[in-house]
Amino acid sequence: MARYIGSVCKLCRREKQKLFLKGQKCLSEKCPVEKKNYPPGQHGLSRRSKISEYGIQLREKQKIKRQYGLLETQFRNYFEQADKAKGRTGENLVKILEKRLDNVVYRLGFAPSRKSARQIIKHRHILVNNKLVDVPSYLLMPGDVIKIKEKSKKLDLIHDSLKKVKEHIYPWLSVDKANLSGTFLQVPERSEVPLNANEQFVVELYSK
Repeated sequence: MARYIGSVCKLCRREKQKLFLKGQKCLSEKCPVEKKNYPPGQHGLSRRSKISEYGIQLREKQKIKRQYGLLETQFRNYFEQADKAKGRTGENLVKILEKRLDNVVYRLGFAPSRKSARQIIKHRHILVNNKLVDVPSYLLMPGDVIKIKEKSKKLDLIHDSLKKVKEHIYPWLSVDKANLSGTFLQVPERSEVPLNANEQFVVELYSK
């Protein structure tokens, strides 16, 4: 399967905001967005500041895609699912993305970033309802219990990540740090999700 292998810091610089793709580095002074708050490339500083309506819509789509670590085909498939579901398409899209296993592993604090969460899942360290799941795109249902496999509970990556989580701020998840487990309580409302992007622009873009 295709995947992005370039510098994720350049993705943040392209969007001129932190997408939190590098874990704790995004919160430190080493974050490239802090040092170079302009798009990457030799013309980064000289690019025109005026942007078209299409450009605004495209940038919002890219923000969401990149924060959740998706490529275009997969993202478009999620949009089509959201469009067929009842309710507002944009909100449905965010709800689907929040149900992804890699996102929930990251939100629970078991990984410093969604990219790391995908590695943990692919390396077969995660159980869902006591069954091994190695598919990062697996969509969770309310009540699903996510656990670190017994043989994997000593992984430094997981413990280091949990130590850096000061407080649990996601009401749709519960976490048991002592037992390295968590529960997906419910699908979150859009207002609860800390996503710095306007999903309505994605709806407008794909509706053209």
